[in-house]
Amino acid sequence: MTNNAHMDAMPPITETDAWAELAALSEQLRQTDLRAMFASDPGRGGALSFEFDGLWLDLSRQKITGEVIRSLAGLAEAAGLAARRRALFAGETVNVTEGRAAMHPALRDNGSLTPAAFADTAWQQRERFLAFAEEVRSNGFKDVVNIGIGGSHVGPMTATTALARSDAGIRVHYVANVDGVDLTDALTGLDASRTLFLVASKTFTTAETMANARSARAWLAAALGEGAVGDHFAALSAAPDRAAEFGIRGDRVFPFEDWVGGRFSLWSAVGTSTAIAIGREGFEDMLRGAHTVDRHFTEAPADANLPVLLALVDFWNRNFLGLPVRAVLPYDERLRHLPAYLQQLEMESNGKGVTLSGDPVAASPAAVVFGMTGTNGQHAFHQMLHQGAPLAAAEFIGVAQPGHALAGHHEILLANMLAQAEALAVGTKKVSTPHQHCPGDRPSSVILLRRLDPFHLGVLLALYEHKVFVEGVLTGVNSFDQYGVELGKTLAGPLLGAIETGAGAGPVSAAALKRLGDWST
Repeated sequence: MTNNAHMDAMPPITETDAWAELAALSEQLRQTDLRAMFASDPGRGGALSFEFDGLWLDLSRQKITGEVIRSLAGLAEAAGLAARRRALFAGETVNVTEGRAAMHPALRDNGSLTPAAFADTAWQQRERFLAFAEEVRSNGFKDVVNIGIGGSHVGPMTATTALARSDAGIRVHYVANVDGVDLTDALTGLDASRTLFLVASKTFTTAETMANARSARAWLAAALGEGAVGDHFAALSAAPDRAAEFGIRGDRVFPFEDWVGGRFSLWSAVGTSTAIAIGREGFEDMLRGAHTVDRHFTEAPADANLPVLLALVDFWNRNFLGLPVRAVLPYDERLRHLPAYLQQLEMESNGKGVTLSGDPVAASPAAVVFGMTGTNGQHAFHQMLHQGAPLAAAEFIGVAQPGHALAGHHEILLANMLAQAEALAVGTKKVSTPHQHCPGDRPSSVILLRRLDPFHLGVLLALYEHKVFVEGVLTGVNSFDQYGVELGKTLAGPLLGAIETGAGAGPVSAAALKRLGDWST
């Protein structure tokens, strides 16, 4: 059963009454600024802040009002959010271009929100890879090398970096780039006899992943012999036959279903490396955190629903305030990979030009996402955020409780985060020269976590997953395919042949291939 029939009958979102209301509101708000909005409403900070299970979302520095939120909620209603959300959690074919469901919520469900058939399958698969993770933690391995790319890389890497501490007793390394430097660096100094490789590829055919896996296999075999491959490799894949051909035993193949998209696969066997790093209990806590957001997303009204609110404000900034870029600024070094995680999650999911019905999109479905940890970013690109052309909104993410015991550091960090958000909002009042002027009136959100532990990381990541889904609904795109990724892969095959043979290049790449050939020796 599909759920896109109503999309064909719906007018473009830009032709709805809600859109017209928002366009009028945006014109009104252009006549004021954030400094004046705070001055006229001292209670603004509390009125536009929202809390859920140890996560606090402060939207008071966004250029919005209660009326804007109500109109944005009306836009979501006009886009059919309620029906699309029901279809997602019911296991309907919401990924219509590939003919499958997108049932990642089942990976952290007990059957209370998603159909039992999906949740039961997820539970059985989870029991296997979590048991394996516990075995790895206790059987003498010192290093684990996760070989993947895209969602099978950046999701687990983000979670492991956020949660694993140096005293965990086992180190997890991540390799994705087919550039041999990536794998070479990861293997440097490792003891082959105490190293486990996880090859994460649904089809076990992903070109970059398999090139790295073959080289890792050769490295291991050179040190320990071919017979060691079975004990030092595991596959996170839905293709056990191909894994077996590679030399991986059946009991070391941990599957996940085709209704698990790569960007949403951390919660499946793809998260095995994270489970090894933080343990079964930690991984299950992360699932519980994500599940609480799943329930909140399905139950809370739009004007109190955190994923919906986050999506609506981002949509407002792009489509009504002319801010196509969003800077993601985590003020916690443990979240240093979060900007890259969100780049993939948002730009690969919603970086689309046509709707489910094949028509051109009428509104911008995704921001250009970039970012860096604070305070490093303050000495890199914050200058442009404060004084450059207004192109970007900002999203600050902080953690109330520090992840270290060093006196004074955390207070300095959080003070800088709040100072940056305040400076973007209010700018400078009196300056000596125009060069010192910061205009302010530049919107930002602040997200605070009580602490950075598995539960709260699960809350944070699921918040963003559902945010992306809502933005896809608003613009009518399919957030679950990625045909733009495939085009370059298709072209790479013939170009590889041209590089290897020096012949067969088309006119677009001929000059570059000639220079590569001249300089290759």
